[in-house]
Amino acid sequence: MKVQPRNADAFAKRPGAATRLVLLYGPDPGLVRERGKLAAQSACADLSDPFRVTEMKADQVTGDPARLADEMAAIALTGGRRVVRLRDADEKLAPAITGLLKAMPPGDTLLVVEAGELDARSKLRKAVEDAGEEAAAIACYVEGEDELAATIGRMMVDHGMQIDPEARDWLAGNLVGDRAMARSEIDKLAIYMLGEKRVTLADVRAVIGDSAALDLDEPAMAAASGDLAEVDRSLRRLFADGTSTVAILRAAQRHFQRLHQAVAHMAHGQTPQQAVKSLRPPVFFKLETPMVAQVRRWTLPLLAQALTRLVEAEADAKRTHMPDETICARTFFQLAQWARRGG
Repeated sequence: MKVQPRNADAFAKRPGAATRLVLLYGPDPGLVRERGKLAAQSACADLSDPFRVTEMKADQVTGDPARLADEMAAIALTGGRRVVRLRDADEKLAPAITGLLKAMPPGDTLLVVEAGELDARSKLRKAVEDAGEEAAAIACYVEGEDELAATIGRMMVDHGMQIDPEARDWLAGNLVGDRAMARSEIDKLAIYMLGEKRVTLADVRAVIGDSAALDLDEPAMAAASGDLAEVDRSLRRLFADGTSTVAILRAAQRHFQRLHQAVAHMAHGQTPQQAVKSLRPPVFFKLETPMVAQVRRWTLPLLAQALTRLVEAEADAKRTHMPDETICARTFFQLAQWARRGG
C-alpha cells in the first residue's frame, strides 16, 4: 500500500499490525534514514541487538535472493520480534522483493528497505504499493521551509523546550534540504540549552551559526557572487559527502528567492543594506555583507531567469538519464557566469 505523506511519520513510528515490509524512498536521504530507523525500532528498540537485527546491502540480496527469505523466516534465539534492515536498494532489487511478497515466509520479522529516488514507473515501488497491508511504501521528499519549521517545533517539544517563531523560522531557512542534518543540529541545540525551557534566535545563532548545517548555502552564495572556484570547491565537498543534488538545488532556489525579495525592496526605495536587513527569517550576520554585494549585482529579470533555471535543473535531475551531479554543477556554473556578467 501507499502511505499518504501526511501519515508518513506516524506510520513509520508504528507500522500496521499486518505490515511485514516497509519501503522508504525519495530524494532526501536523511529523511529516508530517519524514518527507516523509526520503522526498525517499532520491531526492536535496540538496533544494536545482534540476535534480533540483521543489516544487509542490496547487492547481497540480488546475488542470493533466497537469503532474504531465510532471514525473514528466522526466529530470534533470545525471543522478541526480528527486523531486517536492507540498505542501498534500487530497481535491481525488484525481482527479489516481488518474489518475497508472493511467498512471504511465516513469522513476524519486519523488513525495512531504504532506497533512493524511485519514479512512478519503478517496479520495486509498484510491487510494494500493490501488495496490500502486508507492505507499505513511504515517500521521503525534501521538506519545504514551512514543513521543516513545523518539524523543528515538534522536535523541540520532544526535548521539553519551546522555540521562538523567529528562531524556528531561521533554523528552517538554514537547515532545509536534509532531515538528518536538521535532527543532528536540533539535538546539538537541545544539549546546549539543557535546563532551559525557551530557545531564542540568539541561542540558535550561537549554536548553529558556524555549523556545517549552513554548508548547503555555500554553492548558492558562491554562484550569486560569481565565484567559479568556490562553486567548484563547495559542490565537490557536498557531492563527496553524499548530499542530495535536489537538496542543493532547493537551497539555491531559496537563496535566489530571497535575493529577488531584497532587490524588489530596493526597487521601492530601500538601500541594499536595508533590503537585506528586511528579509525574514533574518540573514545570518556573517552572510549579510556578501548578500548586500549580491543584491547590487543582480536585477529582477536576471533573478527570475535564475529561478527558472534552478527549477528546470531540479526537474532534469529527476527525469533525465544524465547524472544529476552533472546537471547540478552545470547549473551553478551558469548562474556564476550570469553573476559575473551582471556585476
